[in-house]
Amino acid sequence: MANNKEYAIHPQTIILYLILGGISMLFLGFTIAYMYNRIQFGLQSVALPNLFYFNTLLLIICSLLLKKAKLAYLEDDTGLYQKFLWATFICTILFLILQIFAWIQLREMNVDKLAGNMTTYLYTLSGLHFAHVIAGIPFLCHFIYVAHYRMKEPVSVLIYFTDPDKKRSLNLLSTYWHYLDLLWIFLVLFFLLNYLI
Repeated sequence: MANNKEYAIHPQTIILYLILGGISMLFLGFTIAYMYNRIQFGLQSVALPNLFYFNTLLLIICSLLLKKAKLAYLEDDTGLYQKFLWATFICTILFLILQIFAWIQLREMNVDKLAGNMTTYLYTLSGLHFAHVIAGIPFLCHFIYVAHYRMKEPVSVLIYFTDPDKKRSLNLLSTYWHYLDLLWIFLVLFFLLNYLI
């Protein structure tokens, strides 16, 4: 009965936007603190390793793949839907692996000695982003599981594609994923501009 209730804005949507608002405030606080320390104490900005830029491209690809999965869902194309969900997952895991190598690359650049305190902000912000990507993976895995193990018969496929709850959940997952991608682009541009200016 509760599932059939009409909402102007569904509670899950409100919860997601509250979470995204909290994440935004967290990252905004750290970036303001970074700017304050850099200007107040005349500290040198951090140069980003090249892998950070490559990871930006990877996350953009992740967003595009998830968008394709959503389009396949709207077109009731089970095969493409499954493929694009898997591609999004693989691309995300690749991002996480390469981000670990990016931190190793950062350490090898000896920026700890050059930028000191500023490097801590880079590790913290990129680490927080890393953690939020990991937090989204179980939800993506749930969609992959359902797409492969519950969408085998025509009836179950029809029910899945016509279920408004599933559509809303996919929209929420997409919103979270696109938000994380935009957040990463913001962080990379933030550190790049601070280094150049």
